[in-house]
Amino acid sequence: MRLLTAILGLLLLFATLWDAFETIILPRRVTRSYRIVRVFYQFTWKIWAGISKLFRSKKSRETHLSYYGPLSLLMLFAAWAVLLMFTFALLHWSAGSGITMSGTASTFRTDLYMSGTTFFTLGLGDVTPRTSLARVITVAEAGMGFGFLAIVIAYLPTMYGAFSQRELNISLLDARAGSPPTAAELLRRHSHFADNGVLTQYLRDWEIWSAQLMESHLSYPVLCYFRSQHDNQSWLAAFTAVLDVSALMIAYAKDEAKWQAQLTFAISRHAVVDLCEVLRVRPVAIPHDRLPAKDAVEVRDLLVKCGATGNCNEAGDLKLKQLREMYEPYLNGLSLRLLMPIPSWGVGAQFVENWKRSAWGKISGPSGPGSAGGHSDHF
Repeated sequence: MRLLTAILGLLLLFATLWDAFETIILPRRVTRSYRIVRVFYQFTWKIWAGISKLFRSKKSRETHLSYYGPLSLLMLFAAWAVLLMFTFALLHWSAGSGITMSGTASTFRTDLYMSGTTFFTLGLGDVTPRTSLARVITVAEAGMGFGFLAIVIAYLPTMYGAFSQRELNISLLDARAGSPPTAAELLRRHSHFADNGVLTQYLRDWEIWSAQLMESHLSYPVLCYFRSQHDNQSWLAAFTAVLDVSALMIAYAKDEAKWQAQLTFAISRHAVVDLCEVLRVRPVAIPHDRLPAKDAVEVRDLLVKCGATGNCNEAGDLKLKQLREMYEPYLNGLSLRLLMPIPSWGVGAQFVENWKRSAWGKISGPSGPGSAGGHSDHF
């Protein structure tokens, strides 16, 4: 019985340490189905998302959901610590509970207490290892507890640095494409320029942003649950706007603008598909058409004003449809999982950017210069 317990303890110890290694240290995506961290997030997110449905206010619901990302990290660290302490308690018990505790007989509760004080390096002195094997287990756990704490402390700045870099570009999108960002609004605000050079450069910048987000979020998938500062912004909405504009330019643009759109579309679609794979999210077709035929006409007109069009013909329409089928189901799957809405194409919508809002009122009303319909300047 004690031998089986020792084997179980060693297997659980290896599984926990390997899970922490893959999550914190390994800079590579892990798609294996059976992982402690994957079970943890599937279970806790289902509960947390279910509770969010009880909130009637959208703002309260978003606030509740925004707590999950940071709080889940703390809960994950706590879960790992509990598993490690329980594992070493099993090893102590399987070694014959070679522990001395004044006034009481040694039991499994004593082993668990010994494991807890050792893991957190408390050194209270009321329990001490008596046998050589117990001393080896105690020293190993003390070193592991110290190393675990050091790794966690080093992990948080790295992850929050990646989150900050992501949010910087999303915040910059506010003035360029509205909040939530949309393809039509991005084109509308770039139609003031004589040629498509500014828009092409902007897509080049977003090609880099997409690559950075893919690298960081595949290494640290928990970042997908971190929500943006404002309720009408998200990394998923930013991806949607950029993919929509890129698909439009691939279908109808020409020369350098089309080439850059192809590059941005490729890395952005790559990132979305890989994130679905890591989070175990299946693509789900959107039940309605995000861009009906009448709206597509207006979007093409905006593309003409940006000086980025080639031929707006049936071949372009077919190409746009094919491109949308390559990314919209994946975006919708992520939207349903993370409870982050996908923005529309922005046709006929009105926008007031976040920079025009404050706790004391708005400096621009819905009919002011922040609206989307037909204004020559959004400032």
